[in-house]
Amino acid sequence: MISTLETSKPVAEPLLTIAGAATWSIRHLPVGLAFKLLAGFSRLRRTRGRGNDLKENSFALTRNRINDMVAPRAVWKGFLKVGSVTCGVKIVGATSEASKIHFKILNRKDGLPVKSVYADEKTGKTVDAEDQVKGFEVEKDEFLQIEPADIKALKLTSDHTLEVGEFVAISEIDTRYLEKPYYLIPADGAAVEAYGVIRDAMKNKGVAARSCIVLYQRGREVVIEPYGKGMVMTELRNHNEMVSEDSVFDGLTKAKYDPELLEIAGMLIDKKVTTFDPSKFEDTYEDALIAMIDAKRKGKAPPKAAPKPKENVINLAEVLKKSLKQEGLATPKKSEPKRKSA
Repeated sequence: MISTLETSKPVAEPLLTIAGAATWSIRHLPVGLAFKLLAGFSRLRRTRGRGNDLKENSFALTRNRINDMVAPRAVWKGFLKVGSVTCGVKIVGATSEASKIHFKILNRKDGLPVKSVYADEKTGKTVDAEDQVKGFEVEKDEFLQIEPADIKALKLTSDHTLEVGEFVAISEIDTRYLEKPYYLIPADGAAVEAYGVIRDAMKNKGVAARSCIVLYQRGREVVIEPYGKGMVMTELRNHNEMVSEDSVFDGLTKAKYDPELLEIAGMLIDKKVTTFDPSKFEDTYEDALIAMIDAKRKGKAPPKAAPKPKENVINLAEVLKKSLKQEGLATPKKSEPKRKSA
C-alpha cells in the first residue's frame, strides 16, 4: 500500500499556493511525490527572493510539471466481453482539470476561505454528513428517501462487465453524442492477448464497439474504438439530451451569392488547411486569467481587454478580397460569359 501524506505540520498543508495564485490539493499524493513538489516550490520561492521575476506563464509551467509527475489511476476495473471472449480491463481518465486555475471563495471581510455546508431548508441548521440521504421528489415537496444500500442492491452486469452488444462503423458515429473519453487498458498480463486480438480486429474492420457501463453510480452508453497501442472508451450523450437540429435550423433560408465569393472563400480555406494538432491549442481565457493574476500580484494595471469585433459585414466581397490580400493571394479574375453562337 502506498502511504499518503496525512499530517498537520505546516510542510504538509493540504492546500499549496503557487505564486500566490492557484492552489492544488496534495493531501492524497504519495509521500515521496508530495515532498518533491514541496521542495520544488520552495526553490521557486527562493528564486523569487533573489529578485528574479517570474514569467507570466510560470503558473502554467508549474501546473504542467504536476500533471507529468502524477500517474493516472484506474477509475473502474472489470471485464470486456465480446461473445465468448473475455479479458480483464481497467479504465483510466483521458482528461484532467489539474492544469486549470481554480479559485477559492473567500470572506471579503477577513480574506479567509469559506466552506459550503448543507442546511435544512426549514430550520436553516447545518445537517451533518451522517444525517444526509438522497431523495427523489415523487410529488411537489414529497420525497422518497433512497438509501446507499438501495443503490448497491442494483446488481447490473454493467457494474463489472463491458459487454459488447454491437459494432458500428467509426465513420457513422455522430460526433454530437461524444462526451467524455477514457483510456481502456488490459487489467493484467493475462489479459494482454485477448485485449490485443479484440483491438486489432476492430482496427482492421474500421468499427467501434457499443456497450454500457455503470460509472460513478450512473449508467452510461459508451463506444470503444482502437487508438494507437490501446483503446479509447467514450461516454455518449443520450438521445433525449440532444436538441433536434430541425428545431434550430428550420428557420434558415438558402442564401443567394455571387459564385466568385465561394471561390474566394475556398482559396482562403486552402491557405489555412493544416493537420489536426491539439498541442497547438491555446486557452486564451486561461492565459488572460494568468496575466491578470500576475499583474494584480505585482501591483500593475490589468491587461487591456481585447477589442470587440464588428457586428456586421457591410460588403462581403470587399472583406473577402481584403483577407486574400492579407494572405498574399491574388483575387481571381472573373470569367467572361460565353457568347451565344449565331
